[in-house]
Amino acid sequence: MHSNAIPPEISGPSGGIPEATVARLPVYLRALYGLAERGISTVASEELAAAAGVNSAKLRKDLSHLGSYGIRGVGYDVDYLVYQVSRTLGLTQDWPVVIVGAGNLGRALANYGGFVSRGFTISAMLDSDPAIVGSRIARLTVRHVDELEAVVARHKVAIGVIAAPASSAQAVCDRLVAAGVTSILNFAPVVLNVPEGVDVRKVDLSIELQILAFHAQRRSAARPEADPAHGHHRGAVNGTPSRPPVTSEFAAQA
Repeated sequence: MHSNAIPPEISGPSGGIPEATVARLPVYLRALYGLAERGISTVASEELAAAAGVNSAKLRKDLSHLGSYGIRGVGYDVDYLVYQVSRTLGLTQDWPVVIVGAGNLGRALANYGGFVSRGFTISAMLDSDPAIVGSRIARLTVRHVDELEAVVARHKVAIGVIAAPASSAQAVCDRLVAAGVTSILNFAPVVLNVPEGVDVRKVDLSIELQILAFHAQRRSAARPEADPAHGHHRGAVNGTPSRPPVTSEFAAQA
């Protein structure tokens, strides 16, 4: 719908790269950047796999989708593999990004320096709060959300980041899609409904923390820690485990 369309290599079934492989490519790229920073010019599949946290057979199969098979006894050329992965992910060009929501989370995202080095330019920040509109964040002047459509057109925005509260996330998403944005990164704790042809990636830190709490609980269950003063486990009332409050909003959305 706009000039920055996703490259054909990964734009669907015709590309021939499985979604699971695509999801791992950024992990490989991060590991490769780390190797390059250490001055390593070639890397064996086993070493790269270990750095990326996968097994070497899976890594070799993933990279074969890119046409990269390495050299037996030598391994992969790090710089060339960086180029191959970057090209496949569409990172050999700049991607204009707009952030909608200039609260704590939006500010943190705008100030993160890692986006530019990966080909993502924060072109604009939008908010509806009169106290925030007009302020400067990361060398950007926050615009009113009423300007969303004009901002998307002016900067040829390819990716929209929603860092707004859950109550307004769907409306923001609808406007981004109507303006021609087909790639959305959603930080709001809500499932967005989008038409076919629009890609949404959801990041919910509270869910990730709850999953970690589940695993921590399982580990602690194997070695229960008794309260020496009362003879029952911590977090229990009269021997009955207490229940933590459930929250529906990610605090950083405010």
